Amino acid sequence: MEAQRSTGGTATVLPRWILGFGAFAILFFMASQVTAFTISPAERDMGNLQKILYVHVPAAWISMVSYFLVFVASIGYLWRGRERLDLFAASAAEAGVVLTGLTLALGSIWGRSTWGTWWEWDPRLTSTAVLFLVFVGYLSLRGFIEDDVRRARWSAAIGILGFLNVIIVYYSVQWWRGIHQTQSSPETLSPMYTLGLRMNAFAFLFLMILFVSVRYHTAVLERGAEAREEEEALAGAAHV
Repeated sequence: MEAQRSTGGTATVLPRWILGFGAFAILFFMASQVTAFTISPAERDMGNLQKILYVHVPAAWISMVSYFLVFVASIGYLWRGRERLDLFAASAAEAGVVLTGLTLALGSIWGRSTWGTWWEWDPRLTSTAVLFLVFVGYLSLRGFIEDDVRRARWSAAIGILGFLNVIIVYYSVQWWRGIHQTQSSPETLSPMYTLGLRMNAFAFLFLMILFVSVRYHTAVLERGAEAREEEEALAGAAHV
């Protein structure tokens, strides 16, 4: 079953499961935020500013999941050459860029209050900024190349190489000394904060799945419409 919605005069067909899942994802996100903010007390040193981490940390986690999807789909495209894998990789890259941008913005707000500065050239911060710029470049490249095959191949190469920076981001706090703290674990974190982080991790995961699914389906429909227009143009030219 499918549902239609109008966007600028063009009917966009989305599977019904996306609409149902979207409602669930939004409601779960709202419930996760309320739960995290209400059950956890103010932190001893940071006070209520600590609660920004319920968004900052899950956004960072799920951005890495998004880039892993780009990595897998890009390898799949180079191996199988299927256009839909390229479209899926691009959709996941968009989600990753949004989440990484959110991570950097909230991290700067948190850093201004705790470190006294909006930005430090800390290894974690710097590598995350590089990751953000790499995938902004990935999306920009797709807008400049008109040939579908060449665009997909170049995008796949950047997507694979760009994912390597995710590894650098994750291990940067262990490989180099900086002001950013190392990764926490359930053993080093109070249960009052663990529940909120876990719920929001799933909330952001569900939102990412929703965003990628909508963008992927939209891209497939747009590509199909372009293909039909090309066929009609060719057919019209043949009758001239």
